[in-house]
Amino acid sequence: MRPLGPVHRSAYAVVALGLTASVAACGGGSDSGGSGDGKGDALTVWIEEDLPDRVAATQKIVDAFTKESGIDVKLVAVAEDQFNQLLTSNAAAGKLPDVVGGIPLGQARTMSSNQLLDTDAIASVLDSLGQDTFSKKALELTKDGDTPISVPSESWTQLLLYRKDLFEKAGLAAPKTYDDILAAAKKLNTSDVAGFVGANIAGDAFTEQTFEHIALGNNCQLVDDSGTITFDSPECVEALDFYGQLEKYSPQGEQDVDTTRAQYFAGKAAMTVWSTFILDELAGLRNDALPTCPECKKDPAFLAKNSGVVTAIQGPSGTDPAVFGEITSWEIAANSQTDSAKKFVEYMMSDGYEPWIAIAPEGKVPVRFGTADDPTKYIDAWAKMDVGVDKKAPLSDFYGKDVTDALTTGVDQLARWAIPQGQGDLLGAIQGEQPVANAVNQVVSGTPAAEAAKQATDAIKAAQDSL
Repeated sequence: MRPLGPVHRSAYAVVALGLTASVAACGGGSDSGGSGDGKGDALTVWIEEDLPDRVAATQKIVDAFTKESGIDVKLVAVAEDQFNQLLTSNAAAGKLPDVVGGIPLGQARTMSSNQLLDTDAIASVLDSLGQDTFSKKALELTKDGDTPISVPSESWTQLLLYRKDLFEKAGLAAPKTYDDILAAAKKLNTSDVAGFVGANIAGDAFTEQTFEHIALGNNCQLVDDSGTITFDSPECVEALDFYGQLEKYSPQGEQDVDTTRAQYFAGKAAMTVWSTFILDELAGLRNDALPTCPECKKDPAFLAKNSGVVTAIQGPSGTDPAVFGEITSWEIAANSQTDSAKKFVEYMMSDGYEPWIAIAPEGKVPVRFGTADDPTKYIDAWAKMDVGVDKKAPLSDFYGKDVTDALTTGVDQLARWAIPQGQGDLLGAIQGEQPVANAVNQVVSGTPAAEAAKQATDAIKAAQDSL
């Protein structure tokens, strides 16, 4: 899930605005015969940016496109947790939108598997923009075999945040490996400051995604290329055992998206795992989520100035460091007004790209880095964009170049369970029961890692059988 919630803007909060009726009533471009000359029906564009301020900001970009192109656009905001239902009902009614924007990898796979995409149009847009102007990893994760199924737009990644001041004082290197992280948690754990705070609640998506971030770097995979569930592999058992050891240096009790942030913000944890959406809050730019550490009373940005980030983590059994995250994309639907749809997506990835990213730069890191003439145009612009809610300032005002560089390059090491193996639907099937989160909770509570992994594997297999 993408971070949209008005309070938690974390990677796990979802806001549903009850748009079912209005979206279901909207007609897409499929009745226009695909003329796409801007003289037929208005282009229907769905976006999964449903907070009012974000919709208003997007509408301004759309208006600029219409003024330039002469193509009318009907913009419709869709809540993420309603997307699949609305997609199904509109497809059945022959009223697909022409373009869908801001959708995560899993939903892109859903559209692709149901043959609801115009992949030729998508490939044409990528060629027009220049595939070499995009992150190679973003292009890789948005393909089905050799066929592009999305025009990747932006990313957010999970981060291991750590207190640089405490690490430097203790003579510790940045926590990039399992050994580094565990050694630092042990050394920095005191009665006043926990060595680490991480999610551990059963049945919770934040727990699952926190663990996936740590597990990917140990080559722990949910499923292999043949479709066999592999969560009981030695790599996954090792990752679970590591997380259980790490939790010994965490505060007692259940930890979730709110408490992990609160502990770190209070200066009571030396490390935590969160998404990039924490960065503006950490800088004291959001009044309902202010840092509360003793030093923060005089300087609300104290923690931002004294925090480092590690994007990709390396486990002992992993071949490469990896980071959990999300890529959101633009889609051109099957039977759309093809020419108009292509022009719109090209606009959103060029003239409209910077204002689109500027809607929430802390969670919209560009995966199109620049243009053929200016290869770092969009990344350079992103680093200077204002973030925050009640106060606004660029991330570069609070974080060093090491942090902003880590954010922009993090996508190159982005990995995900199931999607590269063509098993993206499995992720949706396990969202209800959350067997991985349950396994994490069991290990933290004392269950041997191998036993917890086996129970989770059985549950994942059952979910797979139900597909």
